Amino acid sequence: MPSPTLSRSQTFHETNHRVGFWLDSLVNAFGQAGVHSHEPIARLLAELSRAGAQLRARPLSSPGADPELDRELDLYRGHVERLRALMPSIHSHLLAERARIESQRAQVRIAADWARASRQTL
Repeated sequence: MPSPTLSRSQTFHETNHRVGFWLDSLVNAFGQAGVHSHEPIARLLAELSRAGAQLRARPLSSPGADPELDRELDLYRGHVERLRALMPSIHSHLLAERARIESQRAQVRIAADWARASRQTL
């Protein structure tokens, strides 16, 4: 939660820092999104929700009124555009992960069926 003593531009500076960190944590060494845990996505969504609430709570001043805030908002827009570009890769990765989990679940089911059948024959 942003501190009430921070200016709006400082608050967005901190938000940009966290959003950038979580976006970077989603991208592997090859520049493709890879989700190895739910934490980066959950944290990223929390930051985006918090920023959205801040933007809805207080209307923006006219462009140029606060150049520092304008820079932070431009950076924030860049982060959102970067996330939009990563979404197909994240989606593909999550679909592949779901298929892997379903395959493992089927293997466990087969092993459980085999174990039940073995007990019945003894």
